Amino acid sequence: MAKIRIMSDALASQVAAGEVVERPASVVKELLENSIDAGARSIEVRAERGGLALIRVSDDGSGMARDDALLCVERHATSKIRTKEDLASICTLGFRGEALPSIASVAKFRLRTREPDALGGTEITIHGGKMVSVADAGGPPGTEIEVRSLFYNLPARRKFVRSESTEYGHLEQVIRLQAVAHPEIRFAFVHGDRVVFHLPATQDRLERIRGLAGADLAGRLLEVTRREEQAVTVSGYIGPPGMGRSDRRYLNVFLNGRPVEAPVLTYGVREGYHTALMKGQYPVTFLFLELDPGAVDVNVHPAKREVRFHNAGAVREAVIEAVADTLRRQMARPVSGVGMSGLSSRMAPDAPEKASDDEIAPPGTIRAQELAQELAPALPPPAPVEHQPEWFQDVERPAPVPRLIPEGTAAPGLPVATPSPEETSPMPEPSSPVRPKPEDFRYLGVLGKLYVLLESREGLVLMDQHAAHERVLFEEMRRRMETEGVPSQRLLVPLTVELEPRDLEMLSRHTDALQRLGVGAEPFGGNTLKIDSLPAFLKCADPMNFLHAVIEELRSTSRRMSTLRLGEDLVATTVCRHAVKANDPLHEKELERLVRDLLACDMPYCCPHGRPTLIQMPYSDLERKFGRRS
Repeated sequence: MAKIRIMSDALASQVAAGEVVERPASVVKELLENSIDAGARSIEVRAERGGLALIRVSDDGSGMARDDALLCVERHATSKIRTKEDLASICTLGFRGEALPSIASVAKFRLRTREPDALGGTEITIHGGKMVSVADAGGPPGTEIEVRSLFYNLPARRKFVRSESTEYGHLEQVIRLQAVAHPEIRFAFVHGDRVVFHLPATQDRLERIRGLAGADLAGRLLEVTRREEQAVTVSGYIGPPGMGRSDRRYLNVFLNGRPVEAPVLTYGVREGYHTALMKGQYPVTFLFLELDPGAVDVNVHPAKREVRFHNAGAVREAVIEAVADTLRRQMARPVSGVGMSGLSSRMAPDAPEKASDDEIAPPGTIRAQELAQELAPALPPPAPVEHQPEWFQDVERPAPVPRLIPEGTAAPGLPVATPSPEETSPMPEPSSPVRPKPEDFRYLGVLGKLYVLLESREGLVLMDQHAAHERVLFEEMRRRMETEGVPSQRLLVPLTVELEPRDLEMLSRHTDALQRLGVGAEPFGGNTLKIDSLPAFLKCADPMNFLHAVIEELRSTSRRMSTLRLGEDLVATTVCRHAVKANDPLHEKELERLVRDLLACDMPYCCPHGRPTLIQMPYSDLERKFGRRS
């Protein structure tokens, strides 16, 4: 007896539905894509119980004649592609011809449609893949699809559906993504008896983001100026340094109007932020990429969310440069904050004794004694070297810096001088490329031996002295690494490690970067690598773990980004130990110098770990807290 049989059409559709229809949100995604492809200018979504009981999507698109309506619920029926050449250059959101028959096979399905010029429309009802009725119907031009009792005929699948609140969250996220990708379309979403959002059509993407994410978040976003690089056009909005989220919900990238996911895009965004993002946090991004459809493959998975690029390197570089350049150009003032929860509740310390000018150690350099202790070999003593970089030796202290406080203040530490009209003019908006100058701030005091209080033209600014000093030291050490390299210590007994051939070949291509990092490595026959020196400030029990970490970083390091980033984690850890801590009293001039050095940094508004260094409380927020403004 034959063991192999051909599945029935109904069973085959249910099997295919397992890839296309994972949950209610998958149904809404497919229906929204069809509406957008049909040229809809208005889309309304209604759902009940997270989409498990009801999903109804109505649009004012082109609609369908009866013959097309009957064909659209057949497997592999589509109006989007005709030939294999069309598959190589897909310009529509949908194209596979699987969504509607898959949905109809696992739910109670009803389709009502009418073309704009037709006198009447068509209504088709399908239950569990079986045609129930086909009839004439009225209604406005466009298409309305109703899906009830999802997975009612598949109990095994139904039990894997999550709670209503979880499914509702996924449902809302899918609609939000499409609404952001297509602001020119009116979107309305109703769940149960509640209107979740009603967004009018607009040509302003930021206005659409404001309607979905709130005015506070939208007001802090930085605009990514439209730019084209290597045939990839990037535009959109990103969050400033210090704005992160614990999940990926707001890490949004759109390719040719399609919300997409790809490791190369996630890497590009995170690499663009670099140290401006706290580890474990995800950035807030609304990036819009435009690329030749022939250079991207969207036919990777039936859900069409994952994509592959013909030239992934070019796409990655375009994203990195767009994000990094925006952070460099547009970040012109401290991170805004409206709450006081981050401040310490301890009493302010007594003012330290006044230091003479020659007693002030510049906060912008590592103090000689601490540096010597930090760079003391953790492994056997190093062999003598002919040259040590300047940053490994004592650094002379610079001359005293001018005061930040204007002359004529009533008392040290509490300036009350009346500012000039120029000083009371508003600070540059975030879109301005002009940085605030040290003269824009006036020193007020120190709170809790950690938070430095400054006054700006816009209000109160709090500086975390530890985070600020970390950023200054980090950029100083990084500059010296790039020019002079890292001092290394030779090992009494060289280490040998056997690597995969591709890892050995990759390390061989980056020997110069490894030497600047303080790692002495050379082939030792076969696939073995010999390590005879390591960075002097490396503090780890197992150097092999460090080497494997370097290999992992080399695998992901962008070609155009400096390979010296291999050592930045080590630098960040080192400067964290050397930076001034909480309870370390600093003299007024030390704090003034710290402010100057911080504002001279490439990325002054966060420490190397992504924590903010400066938080601003505008006068408007203070006035609201004191009841002077509603």
